Formats: sequence, C-alpha cells, structure tokens
Amino acid sequence: MKKLLIPFTILLLLLISACGNTEQGESKEAEPKEDKKSGTFTYESETGPVEVPADPKRVVLLSGFTGNVMQLGVNIVGVDTWSKNNPRFKEELKDAEEVSEDNLEKIIELEPDLIIALSTVKNYDKLKEIAPTVTYTWGKLDYLSQHEEIGKLLNKEEEAKKWVADFKQRAEAAGEDIRAKIGEDATVSVIESFDKQLYVFGDNWARGTEILYQAMDLKMPEKVKEMALKDGYYAISTEVLPEYAGDYIVLSKYAEADHSFQETDTYKNIPAVKNNRVFEMEGNGASFSDPITLDAQLEFFKESFLGK
Repeated sequence: MKKLLIPFTILLLLLISACGNTEQGESKEAEPKEDKKSGTFTYESETGPVEVPADPKRVVLLSGFTGNVMQLGVNIVGVDTWSKNNPRFKEELKDAEEVSEDNLEKIIELEPDLIIALSTVKNYDKLKEIAPTVTYTWGKLDYLSQHEEIGKLLNKEEEAKKWVADFKQRAEAAGEDIRAKIGEDATVSVIESFDKQLYVFGDNWARGTEILYQAMDLKMPEKVKEMALKDGYYAISTEVLPEYAGDYIVLSKYAEADHSFQETDTYKNIPAVKNNRVFEMEGNGASFSDPITLDAQLEFFKESFLGK
C-alpha cells in the first residue's frame, strides 16, 4: 500500500507544480506592456527624465518649434509671439493664444498638459509646476534631428522620421536639378533686410540656409563662409554687400524694414542683381526651420531656380 502511495504522492506534487508554473506563465503574459498611447511615459530630456503625456492634447509652445508640433498633428493652445505672427501658421493657430514665459496666469488658464520651451526660458521652475515642461537648446541638434526628437517627445517618432526621410529625398533631388542648371560652382548668398540692418547667413540659421547649403549642397561665397559660417550670421553694410553676393541671391525681406539699399548703385551693380538672379522671400516666418516652413521654402527654391 505504501509503495502505491509514494508514486501517487509524487504524481500529485508534479501536477501541483505544473499548475503553478502554468499560472505563473499566464500571469506574466497577462502583465500589461507599456502602452504609450494612454497615460504617460518617461521622456529623457536635456534636463533629465520628465513624465509626459503619451497623447498630449493641449500643448503650449514658448519656442520656435511650433511648426514641428503642427506637422505632427498635435493640438496647440498657446504659442510665442513669433509663432503667432507667422503668416504661414495663421490658419492653424487662429484659436491658439499668444503667451510668453511671463504670462503664467494665462498659461494656467489654458490648462496645458505639456509645455515646450527653449533652454533659456524664464520661470522654468514655475512652468513645470503647471504642466510637464521640456526645454531644448537652440542649435544643439541639427534641424532634422530636432524634428525627430520632438517626434519622440510627442510619441510620434515614426511619423517624424518618415517626414525627414521624404524631405531629404525631395531636397536632394531638387539640389541635383538646380546644380545641373546653374553649374556646380555657382554660389548662392542668403541675405536678410531686417529693421535698418543687412545680414548674411551661414548654413544653419533658417531662411532656407539648411536646404540650400546642407540638403541641396549649393556653394556659399568664400567671404560668407569666412565671416558667417561659424556664428551662423554676420551683419554687413551696403558698401561691402558686393563682397558677400553670390552668383544668386536669396533675399529675405521684412515689409517694415529699410530697403533703401536696393536703390543704391552699389546694389544695382551687383552681377546677380543685373542678371535678375535675386529671389525675394517673405522675411516674416523665414526664421523658422520646421517641416511646414521647410516644405514651403523648398517649393519656393524649386520655383525660383527651376521655374517649377
């Protein structure tokens, strides 16, 4: 009898053990996986980990990244002055309030679930008490990596990467067509008339410079390279403008700026001016380098250089 009980006892123990393992396995499988489409997740920001909404619904922007958020289809309830006054964003932002880091009460009233700002923002400690606040250092990332990073923050990294890949392909193809038409050695200057001052720009200071010099691989005049490439921009006078003028000029103009330089003989005698190779671009809004602005600028350059 004892001999029969021993195998039976062992069998019973094995069955209990197997059931226990099965339940543990089912329990593990039943554990919920991280679902970034609901709740929150931890975003690794420049200032450390920040718990942010997985699906933000009310974003306040105190930076120049408004077009990045718009392109990713996320609702914006408050923006900085420059974004609000950008004619290219006018329709999309018609219901968004104009705010600044000093308008804490107004920001509170907007009930944001996420705030995006520059690293130089004032009242950071107070802002992060209102909503999760993520800051970026301007220029720390290149313009395309910045969009992917904001995509990561908004839980839309794949969408951001898809746009970046598509934009690079379109811009590079346009660059090949433009170089084939104007010549591989032709130079392009980007000049801006703002207030009473003229500026020339390097390859990473918006106004289409990232597209022309980086994506399209067009050449910069040596004088511009010498004076503006490192800092991104350089202030010049009308008298020295010919030294910085390329074979083609992209001129960013603000309506309220002083354009009297265009009436001078110095300007009129620049070869690019005499040969009708100056392409005037609306200055208001040109200082952004987000997808919406970049797409518009790419079309502007294709039309200006190629006539299409």
